[in-house]
Amino acid sequence: MKQKEFMYNRVLLKLSGEALQGQGGFGIDPQVLARFAREIAELAAAGVRFGLVIGGGNLFRGAPLARAGMDRIKADQMGMLATVMNALAMQDQLRRLGCEARVMTAFPVGTLAEPFDRDRALRHLDRGRVMLFAGGTGNPLFTTDSAASLRAIEIGAQVLLKGTQVDGVYAADPKADPNARRYTRLSFDEAIARRLRVMDLAALELCREHRLPLQVFDIHTPGNLARAVRGESPGTLVVPEEGETDA
Repeated sequence: MKQKEFMYNRVLLKLSGEALQGQGGFGIDPQVLARFAREIAELAAAGVRFGLVIGGGNLFRGAPLARAGMDRIKADQMGMLATVMNALAMQDQLRRLGCEARVMTAFPVGTLAEPFDRDRALRHLDRGRVMLFAGGTGNPLFTTDSAASLRAIEIGAQVLLKGTQVDGVYAADPKADPNARRYTRLSFDEAIARRLRVMDLAALELCREHRLPLQVFDIHTPGNLARAVRGESPGTLVVPEEGETDA
């Protein structure tokens, strides 16, 4: 692949922690991790500058425990630590492929990773290193979707790529309603007004305010990540302009 093939040369990829668990239902599936890392490494080698945010739901889900009585703040803090574990796993896999990668965390974790520093992150990106941003925003009560939107804006990403378990944004849950309509393109205003399950509201508002396009696609289909970077728009593209919707 050559850089001129790409519409986007600086991106932020958001993965859920569940995307890493494969069919196991928990933890990290080594084969899934290796495939994601290969696709990222190939694009990075071709000149794409990558930021990456990975959730922690494959290792710890704080919401059910909070509903069962655990302190919500403590549960969220534990979830933030899970994202650090996933980032370190991805860093290791990328390095095995010869791809330089750095982990930055929103809170200090000693020698395990660098504390987040925007200027340093930009220097790493300019040198072709994949940046893994862990620890969410560093605050409880905010999702990793919000962290992904924030970091994408901070690094000057041209698009926020959200790799999901489904092939786009639907008008209803496609598992519950097989006839639910899948959008190919819509505006942030439409997504917010219709309360579509794209990202949390804070994340969508950040993207809208900073006019950052959002591409939602099925990360488990091989080649979809490269298609998204090329601008082929697999799945659903959410755009800042009002009224641009196929609904």
